Amino acid sequence: MNTIYDFKAKTSKGKELDFSAFEGKVLLIVNTASKCGFTPQFEGLEELNKKYREEGLVVVGFPCNQFGSQDPGSNEEISGFCQLNYGVSFQIMEKVNVNGDDAAPIFKYLKKAAGGFITDSIKWNFTKFLISRDGKTIRRYAPITTPKKLEKDIVEMLKS
Repeated sequence: MNTIYDFKAKTSKGKELDFSAFEGKVLLIVNTASKCGFTPQFEGLEELNKKYREEGLVVVGFPCNQFGSQDPGSNEEISGFCQLNYGVSFQIMEKVNVNGDDAAPIFKYLKKAAGGFITDSIKWNFTKFLISRDGKTIRRYAPITTPKKLEKDIVEMLKS
């Protein structure tokens, strides 16, 4: 696998999404949780989505229950929560693991492409990966990095 566009994953509705459909777009991939201290970041993610989608930004959320069991619901419940509480219109995927042997392939790739501090494993919910239009340049952001703090980098990638 050379780029993010080589991956496929299932949406919260169980449909396969081929990431090759996003070639030429800037992607922001986030492992999310609906019962986390960082959950209010959904609001900022949706703001970025609305503000920059016409310019080529695609936000994709992958719910994960690996950290403090903070996303225990079904895919339908999680998707509904995001829509109802934060007006999320960006793509919410099927719940996945981001660490361990059964981590989703896309997260294995992202962690290898943009290693973490000390280890490559994801430390908590709302770790963010920003991917350039060519699918190769990947920047990783810690959970505490708010969506607003990503805006400058997003604009930079959208221009290239």
